[in-house]
Amino acid sequence: MTSTARQALAEFLGSAGLVTVVLGSGIAAQRLSPDDVGLQLLENALVTGAGLVALILAFGPVSGGHFNPVVTLADRCFGGVSNRQVAAYLPAQLVGGAVGAVLANLMFDLPAVSVSTTDRSGAGLWLSEAVATFGLVVLIFGLVRAGRAALAPFAVGAYITAAYWWSSSTSFANPMIDVARTLSDTFAGIAPSSVPMFVLAQLVGGAAGVAVVAVLHPHVAATADAVVVPKEFP
Repeated sequence: MTSTARQALAEFLGSAGLVTVVLGSGIAAQRLSPDDVGLQLLENALVTGAGLVALILAFGPVSGGHFNPVVTLADRCFGGVSNRQVAAYLPAQLVGGAVGAVLANLMFDLPAVSVSTTDRSGAGLWLSEAVATFGLVVLIFGLVRAGRAALAPFAVGAYITAAYWWSSSTSFANPMIDVARTLSDTFAGIAPSSVPMFVLAQLVGGAAGVAVVAVLHPHVAATADAVVVPKEFP
């Protein structure tokens, strides 16, 4: 198997795992705490953050642990990945996310696919997604440029956990997650009609993050191949 194929497989597995964690913990929270939405969100946030740390640690040494098209595209802007890798990563992430949604549904005895009816739209939510994605990009590339990539799994997990609470949209900050969540009509789902504006906001936030990183860290390209964590097995 070529290195690019192995990296794509790692992105597929990591994306599938992330969506399984997000949706599975949302379903479990809804069942365990049916009368307390705040507690449901706390349970969903803590499990997602912890799961994300574990997944980056598990698959990051192969692919970098992106699991997010915005992170992959931002890394391409700085030369950390090639066009060939981007062409492999993006489909792997999207397909992996869809598989993760199906797995989460089936584990909780739900239909394999149930299209979400949860509408998430409004200027505040779109701004929230742009800000959350901006912060994620700045965090990741700032850590790598500072030579602290070893902390990235924990920092990213903590950031996403916190962003569940400080962002009005509960911080999807990931187009792959947007698409995958449409396949589960549960606590963490999102209606397909809400996805285009979420994706647009995330891309805008990601682009702003890239611009700021380029100003703050003018030599970031020298370490961009270590995003989110260094690829130890090229």
